[in-house]
Amino acid sequence: MDTIYALATARGRAGVAVIRVSGPRAWDASAALAGVLPEPRHSALRRLTWEGDLIDEALVLVFDAGKSFTGERVVEFHLHGSIAVVSAVLSALGQQTGLRPAEAGEFTRRALENGRLDLSQVEGLADLIDAETEIQRKQAVKIFSGAISARMEAWRSQLVRAAALIEATIDFADEEVPVDVSPEVTHLLDKVISDIRDDLKGASASERIREGFEVAIVGVPNAGKSTLLNALAGREAAITSEVAGTTRDVIEVRMDLRGLPVTLLDTAGLRDTSDVVETIGIARAQSRAKAADLRVFLTDDDALPPGVDRAEDDIVVRGKADLRTGTGCAVSGLTGEGVDQLVDRITALLEKRAAGASLMVRERHREALRSAEQSLAAAVAEVDYGQAEIVAEHIRFATLRLESLVGRVDVEDLLGEIFSSFCIGK
Repeated sequence: MDTIYALATARGRAGVAVIRVSGPRAWDASAALAGVLPEPRHSALRRLTWEGDLIDEALVLVFDAGKSFTGERVVEFHLHGSIAVVSAVLSALGQQTGLRPAEAGEFTRRALENGRLDLSQVEGLADLIDAETEIQRKQAVKIFSGAISARMEAWRSQLVRAAALIEATIDFADEEVPVDVSPEVTHLLDKVISDIRDDLKGASASERIREGFEVAIVGVPNAGKSTLLNALAGREAAITSEVAGTTRDVIEVRMDLRGLPVTLLDTAGLRDTSDVVETIGIARAQSRAKAADLRVFLTDDDALPPGVDRAEDDIVVRGKADLRTGTGCAVSGLTGEGVDQLVDRITALLEKRAAGASLMVRERHREALRSAEQSLAAAVAEVDYGQAEIVAEHIRFATLRLESLVGRVDVEDLLGEIFSSFCIGK
């Protein structure tokens, strides 16, 4: 196997830059630059030289096989974060036989292949790297720490027990089995089915936490939507004008609302128009507003704009509060009146939805759970008819689908997509 190397920190100038080397020649190749390496799991300051030239003075960390992130021999160079220093060290490593630059996510892929991480933990690590908010970080850390693996193992142990009981009836088909195993088998299967259904219920909320909620600001032209968006964003994200139809496309602003990732959408004013370009913008506005997790209807007289229906949790608020008196629930993006209260309402509604989140954050998780649930439901139905072989096959298939959550069965087609989201040094 090749020994790989890469910059593990962000490119560009920095106080410290980390270069990671992993593989069978990691120690020898690193010693060629640093001289005598420190003992494994220790660090030491070393002068890095190549072809007689001093490159830098760096902190060198050494890890033995089975004790590193990748499971291989690993060396890390903690350098001064100069672009020239990093380039010189990478060049020196690249000139050595058996070494090559790492591909995107290759360090993590080796950790998976060497049993240091399972597939769900790899996905958790990817989400942790991409996390923008506190709630995203907490969800990613939970998955990266093995929460899905632990849940799958609990299910698997129950299914193994159920399968063993069923197999006993098959093995002793010509003899009288002293105890009716059907009640215990049914109980075990029902328990797993109940757990799976609970996780499926919370999967949508988990995905929204991972990808972010969308909140669309909807209204007629000149209702103050763009001004409100700018006030919420704290910057001039959208062009504001007294001319109706200024906003033609959907403008997006990413925000962190008490740890929740939220994208605010400023949509085109909804009205009947003969303008071709504005018509396209209105169609896009209606489509995005319908697909959004929450809509804020900005109105003038409490009448909803055409083309978008109001859902139960959607917020209706009057705009341009600075021009009104005694209108009750109103907001002004120009003066900030009512903006904090609106943010609190949006946040409270989204927090309520996020509260039911499960560990299943990806579509492949949901597909595996749905497939397993169907097989287990079929197994329960067959228990009453005494079809032991069919019950055993349904349990076996459900177990395989649950094991796919952590990559114990063939998921090779998924790996390219997963690891392509990683940076080179990870």
